[in-house]
Amino acid sequence: MRILRAALIAGLLTCLAFGPAVGSPAPKVSIASLAQLPTPLPLPYDAAADAKADVAAAFAKARAGHKLLLIDLGGNWCADCRILAAIMRLPEVAAFVNAHYVVVVVDVGHEDRNLDIPARYGVKRLEGVPSLLVVDDRGRLKDAGHVAALADARHMTPQGLADWLARWTD
Repeated sequence: MRILRAALIAGLLTCLAFGPAVGSPAPKVSIASLAQLPTPLPLPYDAAADAKADVAAAFAKARAGHKLLLIDLGGNWCADCRILAAIMRLPEVAAFVNAHYVVVVVDVGHEDRNLDIPARYGVKRLEGVPSLLVVDDRGRLKDAGHVAALADARHMTPQGLADWLARWTD
């Protein structure tokens, strides 16, 4: 009974935080705790990358493949960004993400670089990193109001992070 109650409360809290789930079912994540992630955590952000060109190429690829564009805004200094990158590299999550998204990683420094990219989608100021922009094939932001929802990834479960990624894949 306690386990059922805890599961119901966790589901309710997730729904309150992110709204009701509307996308494809999330993959079942093979680990229960972030402590089980492989170390060292990835360093996915490249400060020398041409972010505008990378986003344009990823959008074209997403559109051609009938997928969503997932723009991951962050920096290698950010533990939450690196945790999200590690979750997205788990085989079951990577397969799900690759089936639904084209991912492009954009280094925003300490929220002082490449800010024209989120601004293009109506995000005037980042409220934390990682910030994820989920963009449809018409260039519209699907996750408006939830862009910085994973900025506290270290306090979420691996399954909670996968559930958030699945939410937008209707």
